[in-house]
Amino acid sequence: MRIVFMGTPGIAATCLKGLLDGGFPVVAAYTQPDRPKSRGMKRTASEVKTLAVERGIPVYQPESFRSPEAVEVLAALKPDVIAVVAYGQLLPQKVLDIPPKGCINIHASILPAYRGAAPYQWAVLHGLEETGVSAMYLTKAMDAGPVIDVAKTPIGPNETAGELLSRLAELGAALLQKTMTRLAQGAVDAAAQDDAKATYAPMLDKTMCPIDWTKPAQEVHNQVRGLNPWPVATGELQDKRFKIYSTVLAAGKPGAKPGAILGLTKTGLQVACGQGAVEIQVLQAEGGKRMAAPDYFRGHPLDQTEECFFQ
Repeated sequence: MRIVFMGTPGIAATCLKGLLDGGFPVVAAYTQPDRPKSRGMKRTASEVKTLAVERGIPVYQPESFRSPEAVEVLAALKPDVIAVVAYGQLLPQKVLDIPPKGCINIHASILPAYRGAAPYQWAVLHGLEETGVSAMYLTKAMDAGPVIDVAKTPIGPNETAGELLSRLAELGAALLQKTMTRLAQGAVDAAAQDDAKATYAPMLDKTMCPIDWTKPAQEVHNQVRGLNPWPVATGELQDKRFKIYSTVLAAGKPGAKPGAILGLTKTGLQVACGQGAVEIQVLQAEGGKRMAAPDYFRGHPLDQTEECFFQ
């Protein structure tokens, strides 16, 4: 069974590695073109390309499949199945029709919940206690194809989106191997999704970063977790902007105004919310380094002559 793999970021590289380590016949890897990255804007290969080159797998990087030539090159590879994990673009029907066993996608949610670009982040932002990965047949509609199998996992109460993604990548790799094994043995059934139960997970952006301290502590905590590692929750204190990477729930103080500093402990800076409080444990001042909050405020004491508030 000839497999063409399509994917771009770390979760995709983990799934590709699982196939290669499992001895599955991956004949080519498709990934997004090298993009400018970081401050130097140097063109950087994706994690999938880096792994494929290391393993001697041919790499293809078309800008899209709108050109007949790109489709012809893929068809010439004669894939029996195409495995897709966070590739970065929707595949047209003329591509979906190429492999006789179909195009299999690993999606980081329990479908039909959280279709879209940021499923695991929104699961954390919404305070879910469980999520998972789904193996599905790709159709022209985004993340709407029949589901083959699902693997579930709990979400830790303090787990960030980045930490969750690392676990989902391993879960997805195992599910992809399981699905490829089943496909090699014959046809695999799948269940149609209930579109009426579908929810969507749009891309994150920096407008989501500022914390509204009038919200309950649990919502603030979920915001911090869900936006880590990108785009990262923010707050302003004494005219300085901070990125806030890590919080835990803390006991509130009756009558405290939202955003008020309740105290500095050995583990963090406690801040009042609309209901309850959070303790900021890791932050980064604008222009500075990421630090444990107690370490930062020991070197930058708060002005004690007036009440201190996060904005």
